[in-house]
This record gives sequence, C-alpha cells and structure tokens, in this order.
Amino acid sequence: MHGDTILLMTFVLALVAAFAGGLMARAVKLPPIVGYLAGGLLVGPFTPGFAGDSHAMQQLAEVGVMFMMFGTGLHFSLKDLMEVKGVAVPGAIIQIALGTAAGVALASAFGWSADAGVMLGLSVSIASTVVLIKNLTDAGLYQSRGGRIATGWLIVEDLATVVILVILPVVFGPGDTEPAAIAAGIAEALAKTAAFVALMLAVGSRLLPRLLARIARGCPRELFQLAVVVIALGTALAAALVFDLSVALGAFLAGVVVGTSKLSHRVAAEAIPFQDLFSIIFFASVGMMVNPGVLAAHAGELLALVALIMVGKWAINMVLGAVFGTGVRTSLTIAAGLAQIGEFSFIIGQTGMALGVLSADQYSLILGGAVVSIALNSFALKLVDPMERWMRERPGLVRLFERRVRSFEEPREGMSDHVVVVGYGRAGKCVTEVLKNLGVPCLVVERDLPVAEEAEENGFPVLFGDAANSEILSHAHLDGASVLVIASHGDAAAEQIAHEARSLSPKLRIVTRADSADGVEALVAAGVDEIVRPELEGGIELMRHTLLDLGFKPRRIQGYADDLRASGYEALGDSARGQRMRAFDRLAASFAELELNWIKVGEGCPMAGCTLADLDLRARTGANAVALRRGAALELFLDAGTVVMPGDQIGLMGTSEQIGAACSLLG
Repeated sequence: MHGDTILLMTFVLALVAAFAGGLMARAVKLPPIVGYLAGGLLVGPFTPGFAGDSHAMQQLAEVGVMFMMFGTGLHFSLKDLMEVKGVAVPGAIIQIALGTAAGVALASAFGWSADAGVMLGLSVSIASTVVLIKNLTDAGLYQSRGGRIATGWLIVEDLATVVILVILPVVFGPGDTEPAAIAAGIAEALAKTAAFVALMLAVGSRLLPRLLARIARGCPRELFQLAVVVIALGTALAAALVFDLSVALGAFLAGVVVGTSKLSHRVAAEAIPFQDLFSIIFFASVGMMVNPGVLAAHAGELLALVALIMVGKWAINMVLGAVFGTGVRTSLTIAAGLAQIGEFSFIIGQTGMALGVLSADQYSLILGGAVVSIALNSFALKLVDPMERWMRERPGLVRLFERRVRSFEEPREGMSDHVVVVGYGRAGKCVTEVLKNLGVPCLVVERDLPVAEEAEENGFPVLFGDAANSEILSHAHLDGASVLVIASHGDAAAEQIAHEARSLSPKLRIVTRADSADGVEALVAAGVDEIVRPELEGGIELMRHTLLDLGFKPRRIQGYADDLRASGYEALGDSARGQRMRAFDRLAASFAELELNWIKVGEGCPMAGCTLADLDLRARTGANAVALRRGAALELFLDAGTVVMPGDQIGLMGTSEQIGAACSLLG
C-alpha cells in the first residue's frame, strides 16, 4: 500500500514540511524560501525518517516552473524586452561567458576534468528565473528598472540554455563531434526556437485572447480557470514535445501572448494560486535533492562554489553595470538578483550525469551550491539599499555607473512655497496633477528612471534617486517647501524619509499614508503631520454609500465615520487632525436638530409646475430647499424662479417636523 501511495504521501508531507519550515523561517525573520528548502530536505531520501519520491516531486516542480514563467510572460511584454535589450542581451551573453570561464577555473582547482569544469561553469553561469521573480517581488523591486532588466537578462539566458542543451550531447556525447555536426545542431535548435516564437506571435496572439474572451462570456468561472491552466501547461508541453524546447520557454511565450488580451488581469488573478502553490513545491523539491552527507564531506569545495555564485557573479555583473552605465541602483539590483543558480543549472547538471561527464558527488555539489545561493539570495537583495548609500558617498563610483544615465535638470536655487512629492505612482500623479491645475509649484522625487522621465515629460522638475536611502532630500529645498507628500515606498521607507526631512526642515508639514495602525504610530514618532490609511478610508466610503442607500441621515453617517476615523488614527493623538475632528463634532452638534433629506415630487402633486417662489416652502413648512436633482443633473444654489416638475427630487433642510410637512405638501 505504501508503494501505491508514495507520490501522494510525498506531495502531502512535502507541503506540510514546507508549511512548517516557512512558519519557522518567518518566526526567526528568515525568508520563507529557506523554510521551504529545509522542509524538502526533511522529507528527502537523504535524511532519517520518511523518504519521499524526489523524482516525482521534480516533475511536479516542473509544473511550478511553468506557472512561474507563465506569470512572468503575463507581466513582461515584448515591448518591455525591447526596451532593455541594449543591456539585457549583451549583458547576459558576456556574463555566461565570464561565469563559465570562472567555473572552469574553479573546477580545475578542485581537480576535476576539463569536461566536468565546463559543466560546472555552465551551471554557475545560468541563474534561476523562478527565484529571481520571487525575490524581486518580495523586495518590491520587480517593476523597477533593475528588476525589468534582470528579468529580460534571464530570458536571454533561458534562450541561451536551449542552445546549450542542444550543444552538450553533440560535444560530449558518443556521436560525431565534428564542427559541421555541432553547427548543424545549433542551427536546428535556433530554427525550432524561431518557428515556435513565430507560431505563437502569428497564430497564438490571435487565437488565445479570442478563446479566453469567449469562455469568459459564456462559461462558468471554473471553466475559465481550467482554460488558464490548459493554456499555460499545454503550450509549455507543446514547446517541449513538438519543438524540443524547454517547458519554461513555452510557458513564458504563452504568458506573453495572453498578456495582450484585455482579460490579462483576470488571467493573472486566476493563475496566482496555482503559481504560488507549485512554486513552493519547486523549492521543496530542490531541498529533497540535496545530500547533506556529500556536502559535509566537501564543505570546503561547497564554500568556494557558493562564493563564486554569490560573490563572483555579483562582481562580474557589477563590472558589466559599470561598462553599460546602467546606474548605481539598477546595477546593484541586477547583480544581487542574479547571484544565485536554479532550475536550469539542475538540468545542465543532469545532462552532464547522463553523458557521463559529472559524477553523482559533483552533481550533489552543484545542487548544494544552488540551495545555499537560493536561500541567501533574498539577503543579497536586502543589501541593495545600504550598498547604494555607501556608493552614493563616493562621487567617483557614481559617475562611473551613471555616466550614461539620463541626467535631470537640477531644481532651481531659491525654490520656495513648493510641494515636494516623493513617488510618481498613481497616488503621486493624482496629487501632482491637481497641484499643477491649481498653479502650485511641485517637485517630484522618483527612484525609477522611466517613471522619473515621465514626470519630467509632464512638466515637473524631477530629482532622480531614492529619497529613503540617499541624500537626495538635501537637494529638494525643503527649508522653503510648503508640504512634503510621501506617496510611495512603504511604512519603513516613509519613516526614514520623514526623519530625514524633519531634520532638514523642522517646521515642514509632512503628509503620507500608512498601511497599518503600527505604521501610523511609527510615522507619528518620525514627525509626520498628516497620515491617510487607504484601506480605512475606502472602508469608510463603502460604509457611507451603503448607509445612504439604506436611508440613514447624513448627520448620523458622519458620526459613524468620525468614530471610525478616531479609532483608526488614534496614534495621532492631539495633532491637527484630532483638533479638526473635534471641531467638526462641535459643528455637527450645533445642527443636531437639522436634517437634510431628499423628497420626490409626486406625479399628481398639485404644486408641480410651480416655481419655488410660488411654493413658498419656507413660509408653509419651515423647511429650506437647498438642492434639486432632475434625472442625472444636480442643481445647487436654487433661486426663486426654479420650476418644480413631477419626478424631481428636492433636497430640504429642516427639523423632522418641517421635513414631514414638506413631504405632505409635495408628495
């Protein structure tokens, strides 16, 4: 019975172990990936206790790779790839060559054969797209310029891997190793890749979006979910079986094609649960393949290999960042994101074993290097901010990395009475557009180059850099500014920006948003004057509209809203917001006997067709007519000549008795 259920037991126990490992990792402030890897190790065949079927888990992990690459394709269009091709394409090619050479040199130091050295070098040179996307997303860098270039970089590496996997059996296999045969194999692989890409762009881009649109209109939700799964996995499998390409490349191109559909956001939402689940299985399967005994016996070699992967590749990519002049932060993001190896390294290693080039111990060493680099990669990304601060303090380094980065015109000296807006995202754009329409001078601080360029094209002076991790605010003329609006980053970054701004300008008013009640407290301590909690304000608006539809009076609704805001912004204490709220409470209390109500003029009302002067509502009922709604039109500041028609809704202010009298008159 155990043999019949080994796959089920492996799957379930791997998830349980990954879940427990993820919780423990979070408890000790480690990335969840570390816990997933440790969980896989516990249920693997090389540790005491249950020995899972690692081969079956590897097949399930392939599904995770497919979903991850499908999601990548959904969010990374061909236009994005073309925008970064100037860095991603040559950078990936040069890095593969340098990384392979470094791996060959390290293998030679280990005493490996030249063929095994080539396998090690190729394995080291190819980073994991799955790990990159996961860690960039967790670090909030996926949509940054560095994140887009790094993703495009790895897409080029994935394409190069297709060619590498074709070349390896030809070069190291028992068959013909003549140059002509190798060239023919490469040409065949490139032809298959070009044919598949052309088919997807020419046929898939027309067929798949239409198919999804038809299913969305006429089928239940579960069929739409199934269609997403079929497209992602089916295209990946077709790429492997028909064109002899990697499933990762097939899934990626399927995502690119579906991403052109108007339903791309819904597709992404449906694919996320599958993507998250199978990505966890992927990391657990990696942990299952590690043999701790072999790694312990070769601890020195493992340490050297990890150093090459994480430090050597980081240094290579930083040098390339300086050569291409991509900018300090972009170069650091690319270098940190690519300082790891993953799924394609496993495939290359397995190919080496199948060809008899690598031994089992050598393959285990590659696996160990991959696991350690995956576990530590998120920490490498956490070093981006402190490394950027360190480099910004050295103008020579900054000039070296940013000599080709577009420079922005420095804000003019003596700039005053302006508003500084940190972040030109959706919230920042909304604020700046209103200020522009009102003629209020505005200065934008933005760390993402394309977004900064967009702000400058829209007519705003721009400071390019990260306000949370540099001296950028010292150039924003905060001593003469009216308000600082922090419209991006997160609570922690906003807290840093507020501290720095308060030290530069003690009397400056600072406005930002917070994601939680704890964030409100921290931001208040940092010196923020005004804080908005978007989720709380959205909930208050939902409550207000609901109560209006249920017929509650605006005065009562405002009271509920005030109570919610008072509890949600309790950390603000006796700040200006608290004073304004109490002033509003006093104002509302002074009108406690007044109500605003809408009364519809009945079809048979004898007063229909009369002017407000003829009605003389105030004299007859004591109520005051302050607004009139006719269809979709709303009229305020009514005059005596306004004619009341059947179906009109008149907004009246008065006591309950006065409103009742007016209702009797007009109904």
